[in-house]
Amino acid sequence: MKTFTPSTPKVTSTLLCSMFTFEDTLQEHLSMAGKPKLYYFNGRGRMESIRWLLAAAGVEFEEELFETREEFEKLIQGGSLMYEQVPMVEIDGMNLVETRAILRYIAAKYDLYGRNLKEQAWIDMYVEGLKDLNDMIMLFPFSLPEEKKMSLDYILERATKRFFPVYEKALRDHGQDFLVGNRLSWADIQLLEVILMAEECKPSVLSGFPLLQEFKARVSHIPTINKFLQPGSQRKPPLDEESLETMKKTFNCENGMYLKNMGAVIADY
Repeated sequence: MKTFTPSTPKVTSTLLCSMFTFEDTLQEHLSMAGKPKLYYFNGRGRMESIRWLLAAAGVEFEEELFETREEFEKLIQGGSLMYEQVPMVEIDGMNLVETRAILRYIAAKYDLYGRNLKEQAWIDMYVEGLKDLNDMIMLFPFSLPEEKKMSLDYILERATKRFFPVYEKALRDHGQDFLVGNRLSWADIQLLEVILMAEECKPSVLSGFPLLQEFKARVSHIPTINKFLQPGSQRKPPLDEESLETMKKTFNCENGMYLKNMGAVIADY
């Protein structure tokens, strides 16, 4: 199947206005606080969406990436992890934990969470659906070897039959550049992240979704996001075997963590 290669996106006046307004708001926030600090292992996992959101907001951040169980236990013993789990983000004098709480705080702080309750509700619906697909792709490396193909087929079927049609329809129905309020939001950033993850599974996965192809090209060219997509950024690569083993040892699940039947999403240890 032919892989879609996007042409240079058309930059509309609406898009330009949104970008200028966003950057003005961003500078106000950046002048009020230091760099957030992220605590996690050296991989994507549940921290990657947080990295994406901060990067899209133009916020520089530091990372403390642990690679051993001892480093993780030291963080636990320090008492800063509410549930003895990561990700954790130090920001505004707080130790934020729980991925969705962190993401909502960052989205609200940097004006990426809508202008009213209705827009926030739409953003929540979009990102919660994307989380489901994100989790399936994130957990794919844990599939049993004999179920790898079945798991991949399931992910691609869900992506193209259940999830991507929702976002294609949203863009078609309102005819705007972004999913909510015709301005960049957390939902757009999450959608682009998941699109790129799905394309790592199958490069032509968007072949039946022309508006999502245009969306991908358009949002990828927003300066802060384009910078994050460049080599050498803090964006993490897909989980390879070496990183997978390090992660298992760090979180003390090296004794046979695997995922059986992607369709049911059952984890056996």
